[in-house]
Amino acid sequence: MEFRDYVRVLRRRWIVVVVTAVVGLGTAAGYTALATPQYSSTAQLFISTQQSDTASDVYQGGLFSVQRVTSYADLVTKSTDLASSVIDDLGLDISPSELRGQVSAQVVPDTVNLEVTVTDPDPAAAQAKAQAYAEGLVDLIRQLETPDDGSSAPVKATIVDPASLPTVPVSPQPKRNLVLGLMVGLLLGVGLALLREVLDTSVKSPDDLAAVTNAPILGGIAFDSATRQRPLVTSLEPHAPRVEAFRVLRTNLQFVKVDNPDKVFVVTSALPEEGKSTTSVNMAITMAQAGHRTLLIEGDLRRPKATAALGLDYSVGVTTVLLGKVSLSDAIQHHTATDLDVLASGTIPPNPAELLQSNAMSDLLKQIRDKYDMVIIDAPPLLPVTDAALLASQADGALLVVRYGKTTKDQVAQAVQRLTQVDAQPVGVVLNMVPNKRRSGGYGYGYGYGYGYGYAPDQPLGD
Repeated sequence: MEFRDYVRVLRRRWIVVVVTAVVGLGTAAGYTALATPQYSSTAQLFISTQQSDTASDVYQGGLFSVQRVTSYADLVTKSTDLASSVIDDLGLDISPSELRGQVSAQVVPDTVNLEVTVTDPDPAAAQAKAQAYAEGLVDLIRQLETPDDGSSAPVKATIVDPASLPTVPVSPQPKRNLVLGLMVGLLLGVGLALLREVLDTSVKSPDDLAAVTNAPILGGIAFDSATRQRPLVTSLEPHAPRVEAFRVLRTNLQFVKVDNPDKVFVVTSALPEEGKSTTSVNMAITMAQAGHRTLLIEGDLRRPKATAALGLDYSVGVTTVLLGKVSLSDAIQHHTATDLDVLASGTIPPNPAELLQSNAMSDLLKQIRDKYDMVIIDAPPLLPVTDAALLASQADGALLVVRYGKTTKDQVAQAVQRLTQVDAQPVGVVLNMVPNKRRSGGYGYGYGYGYGYGYAPDQPLGD
């Protein structure tokens, strides 16, 4: 991925980043509010050796002190006897291990100074423990360094800075905690956004489609939340973006199979709820409005929806003609408002696939070709059933409707494979329900004439 790809991902999934950052900030704020304040008090000791008259002895004594001071720091945190001595002196009701957990010791770099620090929720207790530890360490060093013959100890510890009463807690630190919480949240949010992008295999760009099919992209239909209530382009303003998008699709479709004067196209999708029925109806209406003799066939004999959108009756249509109960001319309904002819599905049969691959269906399509310039067949989805593939094998090709941000590349590839198995090919792809706000770049020349990259809509438009 290039830098601009990362930017595009973050712009599309900014909600994930923001939510995670807020959670991190809230967690840090909650921890800070609930944490018990801790106070630290420090006593400083100076480790020295016996005075000497010669420079050599002074130097050797200094080296000896430096070597010793590290051992004394280790005794502060590990000596049970020292901890027990402090407990006895102060009358504490805790164990030596608990006390050792409150104390720390460090040697000031390049010096013989030793700092003993005690942290406690009570500032007075922290001061008392730090002072008691420093005094106890002075006595312990005297005992350890005094020779058996009772002569003077070569090393002694002196308290040069007694423990003071702390007034400001060392933890929690609100500013630091909030900044760290925010930074951690942002980093996790960016990571989650990139992870979701890697795991998300849905189609969101022309490149995604190009990876699974060679069929050209004939158009992009923008998402419109009002489509469920007003699915037909005739209910919109003449120059509405959605209307313009279908006009572009109509123009591009005319260049497909340009040598065929009479064209029969199957409109299908990989799965339900990708908008193929809405696309079929509006594409047929747009063709009829341009003066083309257009017939819309409701080829979905399982869940017919096209005639319902037009307010027509589906009970007489394909199945009744195939069974010889009515003639083709009697079965075709004319939609006066759009000048569109419609052949409904007819009564839903128990064996749709057998009817669609019958000789009677083949003869019906031949008969229809002679009467219309353009025939649009609204077919079922490709992956659940074989109906669309059977129809596509008898037509001039299939137009595949792909839902932006929902249909995966694998599903598109499987749909194309279903068509090629019956020697049919997708003649074009329509990218449907494209976000109407171009958030991070785009494709085409604007709303209605192309589509942009962004997030997928939450509400489906139906089949």
